[in-house]
Amino acid sequence: MARLGSVAAAANELGLNRSTCQKWANAAGIRRHRQYSQADKDQFHAAFDRTDNIVAAARELGLNTSTANSWAGRVNRAAGKPRSTRTVKRAPQQRHPSAVVEEFLGLLREIGNVSAAARELGLNISTCSNWANDAGMASLSPRRPSGKQIHYLRLRQEGAGRRDAALAAGASEQSSYKWDRQQGAKDKEAAGGDTADLPYNQEVRTTFAEPPATAAAPGPTEPAVSAPAPAALDALEQPISTRYLSLRERELIADLLSGGRSMREIGRTLGRSPGSVSREIGRNSHPVLGYLPYGANRRATAARARPKDSKLAAPGKLRDYVHAKLLTRWSPEQISHLLIKEFPDDPLMRVTHETIYQALYIQARGGLKREVKEALRTGRTRRKKHKNPEERTSRFRDPMINISERPAEIEDRAVPGHWEGDLITGAYNQSAIATLVERTTRYVMLVHLPTDHTAESVRDGLIKTMATLPQHLRGSLTWDQGAEMALHKSFGIATDMDVYFCDPASPWQRGSNENTNGLLRQYFPKGTDLNAYGPEDLEHVAQELNGRPRETLGWDTPAERLRGLLTTN
Repeated sequence: MARLGSVAAAANELGLNRSTCQKWANAAGIRRHRQYSQADKDQFHAAFDRTDNIVAAARELGLNTSTANSWAGRVNRAAGKPRSTRTVKRAPQQRHPSAVVEEFLGLLREIGNVSAAARELGLNISTCSNWANDAGMASLSPRRPSGKQIHYLRLRQEGAGRRDAALAAGASEQSSYKWDRQQGAKDKEAAGGDTADLPYNQEVRTTFAEPPATAAAPGPTEPAVSAPAPAALDALEQPISTRYLSLRERELIADLLSGGRSMREIGRTLGRSPGSVSREIGRNSHPVLGYLPYGANRRATAARARPKDSKLAAPGKLRDYVHAKLLTRWSPEQISHLLIKEFPDDPLMRVTHETIYQALYIQARGGLKREVKEALRTGRTRRKKHKNPEERTSRFRDPMINISERPAEIEDRAVPGHWEGDLITGAYNQSAIATLVERTTRYVMLVHLPTDHTAESVRDGLIKTMATLPQHLRGSLTWDQGAEMALHKSFGIATDMDVYFCDPASPWQRGSNENTNGLLRQYFPKGTDLNAYGPEDLEHVAQELNGRPRETLGWDTPAERLRGLLTTN
């Protein structure tokens, strides 16, 4: 423009829209107009006489049409002729071949947007819009409703009058009339033209509740939306799980969205991630009215329909592969991982080991023949139930005190007199020795069990051994949940000691006793008959262990520490 001095001339030279170029010039502060000489005017009049058309002559010389029109009018007035005596013809429109039109319509079907298709082909957007209207494809580029329009239509659906709804939404009266006509036409088209006599609110309520699948075609980035199956009202309002959005949360999303809040702000308000909010709006929004909470909740409820068919229920390549590998004694987990390795580019060849187990064990989820079940290494034809550790049946008649209830002074070994105990067994579990370790001093005592290690024998042996200790060193006893401590209540009454039990399969909760049992295996190897050792042998082994210096005791021996406790008290 700086070179030509005219917005129109610069726009014509670059093939741009003049109004757009004028806005650019205004924003840049360029207000300069081209200064025309008498030679320019004479050249225009010569072209005007030759073409007999003002617009054609102006385009030929790169002049503004308004300027050229004023020059032609001045000549007529100077000659005393009315302006209408000169024939002013419009420049003929550019005719595009049918191949260009077909190319545009094909691209429009692929892209779904008139403006994008026109820009890609370098065509005029208005011309392409006319072609789309003539071909009945204007709906492929729907105009998204504004926030005011969505708010207005929602109020109308709730029964508000036109003026009240327009005032609440901040819309003009003219816009409200236009939105009512558009919505009425869409409802009539969706209902097959049978809603002409229905009141507006009833029409909108019908569309709001169950949007038709053909109300509007999806855009290039919008997924196709289909009408969900009707669901009961109580099923819609009842929360399924905290994993899923509830109806109240969807109402809050709609209110915050109409208020212009961002996805992150809505997510923080709900206590959910912005991605969850974004996916909810993208999946369950109405194609015309936008996000409506009741419609979104109905759509999400219909999408949760269960059960779904198993991948292995229908015959195919995946099922044949799983069937063949099971016959070769492969486990379901091996099959699941090898599918990824052998078919890295085929997403259809994927199945989890749980799906394979369900196809074997559950009749309704079947798909594999019954003889294949015997290929599992366990040989089971039914799934074995695994109990939760918290649901385990107590093996003792008397209630146990769990180690979690043990006082903190026992846990930090600050107070002496608290013991840990267990059994070490001999060959074929036919003989045993009870071991006791004091938690503070690591002092060891061994209990001789000459006949067996039943609950009665273990109780009597522990009572006899604990009776040799002073009262202040008989604080508590921690044991595992072995059957040999079934009479723990009578032991506690006889010795005035609390008995605490560890959790199942948690030997580290009796760490001192487990370490001591490992040291005792130097003297009592596994697989030997422990009945061959008498009380004197056990006493000799205990004295040797108690005479060893320990790093955790500052290189003192357990016997020295216990002697110090007995002397002090």
